[in-house]
Amino acid sequence: MRILITAMEIIVDNSNYPREEIAHNSHLFRTLGLGYANLGALIMSRGLPYDSDGGRAYAAAVTALMTGEAYRVSSELARVKGPFEEYPKNREPMLRVIQKHRNAAYQLDERYVPADLLENARQVWDEAYESGQKYGYRNAQVSVLAPTGTIAFMMDCDTTGIEPDIALVKYKKLVGGGMLKIVNKTVEKALLRLGYSENEVKSIIEYIDEHDTIEGAPGLKEEHLPVFDCAFRPINGERSIHYMGHVKMLAAVQPFISGAISKTVNVPEETTPEQIMDIYMEGWRLGLKAIAIYRDNSKRTQPLATKKIEEAVKEYGRPYRRRLPDERKSITHKFSVGGHEGYITVGMYEDGSPGEIFIVMAKEGSVVSGLMDSFATAISMALQYGVPLKVLCNKFTHTRFEPSGYTNNPKIPYAKSVMDYIFRWLALKFLSKEEQLMYMDAQFVEANEAEKNTQEGGLSLTIGLPGTKSEAAAPAPDKTETPSPGGSLEQREKVVFQTQADAPNCPECGSIMVRNGNCYKCLECGSTSGCS
Repeated sequence: MRILITAMEIIVDNSNYPREEIAHNSHLFRTLGLGYANLGALIMSRGLPYDSDGGRAYAAAVTALMTGEAYRVSSELARVKGPFEEYPKNREPMLRVIQKHRNAAYQLDERYVPADLLENARQVWDEAYESGQKYGYRNAQVSVLAPTGTIAFMMDCDTTGIEPDIALVKYKKLVGGGMLKIVNKTVEKALLRLGYSENEVKSIIEYIDEHDTIEGAPGLKEEHLPVFDCAFRPINGERSIHYMGHVKMLAAVQPFISGAISKTVNVPEETTPEQIMDIYMEGWRLGLKAIAIYRDNSKRTQPLATKKIEEAVKEYGRPYRRRLPDERKSITHKFSVGGHEGYITVGMYEDGSPGEIFIVMAKEGSVVSGLMDSFATAISMALQYGVPLKVLCNKFTHTRFEPSGYTNNPKIPYAKSVMDYIFRWLALKFLSKEEQLMYMDAQFVEANEAEKNTQEGGLSLTIGLPGTKSEAAAPAPDKTETPSPGGSLEQREKVVFQTQADAPNCPECGSIMVRNGNCYKCLECGSTSGCS
């Protein structure tokens, strides 16, 4: 501990930081981040359940010893090098914090902590406080618990940071493909400490390797099962650490950590939103500085799993298709593009988002009608498998082919193809108002911006005849208001870029043309594609 704190202190003046502000504060307060890994395996090796008073008390005592010794060494360094630069103005609050750490050490439950560990944990805080009163501290903070994922793996740890084991047998997905089976090596130590013979231990280990769980292992006593509980429920078992067990472990250790604790509160797949809220509220009540929650299988892929990828695919059916209910709401829209009439019917989920589309052209049996029907089926499957509507709209708008021409929709006066019309209409019907601007005709974008400015009380200009007065004066803008970064100018520039994405080259000079009504003109030579 002494060597580590001294080394980290030296590194403060020899480190590079991502921002100048971070470097400045690091030199003012000289904060360090001492932590540990493999705590979950340590608790298991002592025959203690992670979610138990004994497990939490032992973890708290170990953490108290680590941080107390770190502050004691920091005070010794302050005696030689002086305290951190901002210490004089923070002396009283700093000593008050150290006293709180010290008081917490004397509240450790003596029933669950070995006498020598408890004595040393309290002694280092006594010495750290007394030395700090004389010399101060070289570092404002000395400890923080990081996740230590890669580091713990390199150090051959069974668990990371303050975490319990994910599962006694887990499968890690490799970047280059394939799976790596990882077996907990601490189980053997825990079984021997609990009094099992070598033959019994061997038999239990073989059972775990074969069934991926310790539940049902031959000769294992029922009362010892909690010792081997893990964060995730095994594929062939039922037990796991209750999510509040994670929160309680954080609360037990937090009084002895200078900074925050990076730890995941693992919850099962069926956890409700109300239970998630209870976790956050309980973390707040217990005084935690940080908390993170992960619901099992909330991501399509996760680096660690309790089953092989083939089994996961078989059970969960990746990718997942979200089917519509048998009875669903729908909307039908009639359109006409260049004289070709058709109907779009959109079936919707309960939340109003589109889940399927049907496209019927007026002239059944034609090539266009058959293609539209097949295309609508493909788009429906894409929506049900989770492809965002915005992605589809970006892909198919502004596609140019026949039939094209004028439409009967004032918001989309001209369509370059039936596809262009369909997806611009879907965007205007189902996307957010901000996203709709990308698909509106230019004149409607300007009208939308004018209406928005009027509603927000912005300055509006009126033109009157000479010698007359305006009927109503426009409200003056509030000079104290600060325009938002995403103002109308930025939005309109984005709209211009989107609508010019398919502009053709000028047939005269080769430059990219720009929109001129429903046609295009060249800003270089003045040529047009039909409009004057």
